[in-house]
Amino acid sequence: MAATEPEARPVKLEYRIIAGLVKEGANVLDLGCGTGDLLALLSRERQAKGQGIEIDEQAIYQCVAKGLSVFHGDIDSGLSEYADRTFDYVILNQSLQQVKAPEFVLQEALRVGMNVIVGFPNFAHYSARFQVFFKGRMPVTAALPFQWYNTPNIRLLTVRDFVAYCEMKGITIHASAFIANEKPVRFLPNLLAEVAIFLIAK
Repeated sequence: MAATEPEARPVKLEYRIIAGLVKEGANVLDLGCGTGDLLALLSRERQAKGQGIEIDEQAIYQCVAKGLSVFHGDIDSGLSEYADRTFDYVILNQSLQQVKAPEFVLQEALRVGMNVIVGFPNFAHYSARFQVFFKGRMPVTAALPFQWYNTPNIRLLTVRDFVAYCEMKGITIHASAFIANEKPVRFLPNLLAEVAIFLIAK
């Protein structure tokens, strides 16, 4: 009897949403691309021409095994090797809150990309508020699963923080989407969303 192949893991909703924002055949740069699951999806379903930058060498090995073009680098150091508007899309998904200089990284992304997709955990989600207010502890949630002593997240922001920043800096928000428990959030995203995704441009 032939062995059955393992079932493919379901694609996370945030990846589906991001893929829906990317035009077919687009040129994409994924900053902090991790193990390359999002890049692989964009290549497979949107025929995107993708590159990634990742600091974790073990994650890069997994990207290479998927046939992806990924370079070892620290996005905090900038993107000086890329000219202005080199890419149709630059993606900062679950990486902006982990960098030391988020404003610089975002400015660089907006410089080299005609569009930028930003995804981050929303620190104002009601479960995070509950844990801080009633327990007096740093929150641990599905979107913020780490303890204070081992979290890679060093910049904690909310939906309202990001919208206010874009308004202050003259950054246009072309689209937004919000998620909780792998389902779309349609209202009160600053309170109810675990993850926020924005499509922005300068």
